[in-house]
Amino acid sequence: MTSFAVLVINPGSTSTKIALFKDRVKIFEDDIVHPEGELRKFPDIASQMPFRMETLMRALRERSVDPSKLDAVCVRGGLMRPVKSGIYRVTEEMAEDLRNSESIWGREHASSLGPLMGLQLSGVFGIPAFTADPVVVDEMDDIARVSGVPEIKRRSLLHALNIREQTRHAARDLGVKIEDVNFIAAHMGGGTTVAAIRRGRIVDVTGALLGMGPFSVQRAGALPTGDLLELAYSGKYTKPELQRKLVHGSGLAGYTGASDVREVERRIGAGDGEAALILSAMAYQVSKEIGAMAAALCGSASAIILTGGVAFSGRVVGMIKERVSFLAPVLVYPGQAEMEALAWYAAAALSGEERILSYGQD
Repeated sequence: MTSFAVLVINPGSTSTKIALFKDRVKIFEDDIVHPEGELRKFPDIASQMPFRMETLMRALRERSVDPSKLDAVCVRGGLMRPVKSGIYRVTEEMAEDLRNSESIWGREHASSLGPLMGLQLSGVFGIPAFTADPVVVDEMDDIARVSGVPEIKRRSLLHALNIREQTRHAARDLGVKIEDVNFIAAHMGGGTTVAAIRRGRIVDVTGALLGMGPFSVQRAGALPTGDLLELAYSGKYTKPELQRKLVHGSGLAGYTGASDVREVERRIGAGDGEAALILSAMAYQVSKEIGAMAAALCGSASAIILTGGVAFSGRVVGMIKERVSFLAPVLVYPGQAEMEALAWYAAAALSGEERILSYGQD
């Protein structure tokens, strides 16, 4: 097998994760933390690029990594135009769409910095830059797009990269081909995605940012429409303030003030009944959405996949299993395998195992 050295980059809201893979084996992984005080100096996410690149290059020097010796860089994708699942070469057209994500999606996200960083490395060091299964993977059935209001169409925004990787993991564990079976996947973290996967295609999703579905560690999930309208027109919040509240200050954090399930469980252990109710309600809502996705698949799911950081909680997993195990076997893959997934895609593209897709054409 040909040996490939691949740098993986995954920008988050307050950090940039990087990892070096050789022969699809992780050599190292670093989490470059960006103090919030530093990030507040920038008016928007796109303007963070020089700062993020400077910290990235410093980290590579400390690890004695020469970017010109890499075979590729593969980055987490952001809020570009919707695409189908797969690996894409980062292009200037893609970068321009990411810089204008507000006009496409009405919001911005740190993951959009990934392709911008990859494109800069590609230009300076002459190495190919790829992105794979970005958050805008869209393979939804037309019937799943209908919202009930003609002016509003349901859109696909999800943790596609980790869900795809864990679906491959589940297929291996079950000894089946993804194309032959159906799965329901729930990625549970700061945001939560519940997805119906029919023969390898994600045909319905809850929406991980300001979509539908369960509340999560930080996000509001679906809300009673009338009450949301009252809140929006109450005068208490500007539009950006309310958006921030719904994305970062709701869910488990909104009720308990804690963005860490372990802290909430510690409080429950100390007798906090309110914390117990809210954590149970989060598991309850995830369970209901799993049931909805089972209906979308006509009840033919081979397994239910629980993943993301919250899946480390035996308490939450246990509560969900209690409600949904009658639908299908429950497989638990805690955490996220986004770095490994990006490295796998890059090596597969370089070796010819995966076709490199063209942004805006495939």
